Amino acid sequence: MPDVTPVPLSTLTTLRTGGTPTALIDAATTDELVAALRETWASGDEWLVLGGGSNLFVGDEPFEGTVVRVRTTGIERLPSPRPGYGRLRVQAGHNWDELCAYAVSAGLAGLEAMSGIPGTVGAAPVQNIGAYGQEISQTLVEVDLLDESSGEVSTVPASELGLGFRTSVFKHHYGSAPLRRAVILTVTFEVAEVGHEKREVVGAQLRAALGLKAGHPVSLEWIREHVLAVRRSKGMVLDDADPDTYSAGSFFQNAVVSASFARTLPDECPRWPLAPDVDPVTIIPLAAYDGVVAPPPSVVSDVKVSAAWLIEHSGLRKGFKLPRSRAALSTKHALALTNRGQGTAAELAELARFIQGRVQSEFGLVLQPEPVLVGVEL
Repeated sequence: MPDVTPVPLSTLTTLRTGGTPTALIDAATTDELVAALRETWASGDEWLVLGGGSNLFVGDEPFEGTVVRVRTTGIERLPSPRPGYGRLRVQAGHNWDELCAYAVSAGLAGLEAMSGIPGTVGAAPVQNIGAYGQEISQTLVEVDLLDESSGEVSTVPASELGLGFRTSVFKHHYGSAPLRRAVILTVTFEVAEVGHEKREVVGAQLRAALGLKAGHPVSLEWIREHVLAVRRSKGMVLDDADPDTYSAGSFFQNAVVSASFARTLPDECPRWPLAPDVDPVTIIPLAAYDGVVAPPPSVVSDVKVSAAWLIEHSGLRKGFKLPRSRAALSTKHALALTNRGQGTAAELAELARFIQGRVQSEFGLVLQPEPVLVGVEL
């Protein structure tokens, strides 16, 4: 568990902002990670766990505390109780896209549409990452984690993680504390063993992104290759030569609103109805059954609307920046705030607030930041 000479967090985060922490620890094994966290928690100091640094927006001031960098790696193949499926138990520090590449090469389906998302596996359940209709919640089985309150390691099923749209019990939502302060050590997924044959893409959102018609079969390799191409075209695959990738990915969440509010938005605004949370199974004791089953309650689903569309149609085009600022919207994707070179967190926060104000003024909706904010106010 080596202590490392602290370096500015701007060198360890994809937005390239952040001051220098008081202490920096690298944990290369699970035992080292557990020991580092227990020691840090016992000290009472401020702490921050860092994976790939791709979902963090860190302030300019020095971080008065300890940063524990998760560098554990490894994939373990496990059997599944479901025929036609297998399980992957992955260390938290493993690179997410390398896991996607492994799954595709092994003919395992369920992660391929999330290829190219930067970051580590342990960070993926925290905000239930997803892309093109695929989400972690669809394949996640359980996590091993270390709770801050008890200092104990436990295995927690996915059903207890509060997984929702870009959220979980671990997520530091802006302005609120997480419901559970814990650090993920390993993540277990259940994936379908489909092999390398061509098959139909079921999800309409993924088909649309890839330009596929219903019934057109493609392989997992084809999906991964084309998802990466789409993400590169939007500046969403990390590339040191491309300032459009000096970002935290999508800075604002696609907004989830009521169906009635969605109807107040222009018809051209892209939207996707969310499946209502309705239990389809009704159990009636035989002794109480009178031959009549009440109809299920009418539930109107919420609607997810495109934050990128709202930003652009509030008058802020790709590449927009405030005068003399080194922060700008990506030239490829209006949802990404980018650091154009030596930009400060203050400059990025100023741009974020300006965008929020324009969208609220135009459409009556306040966009919420997706990254975890550390030492930054919007």
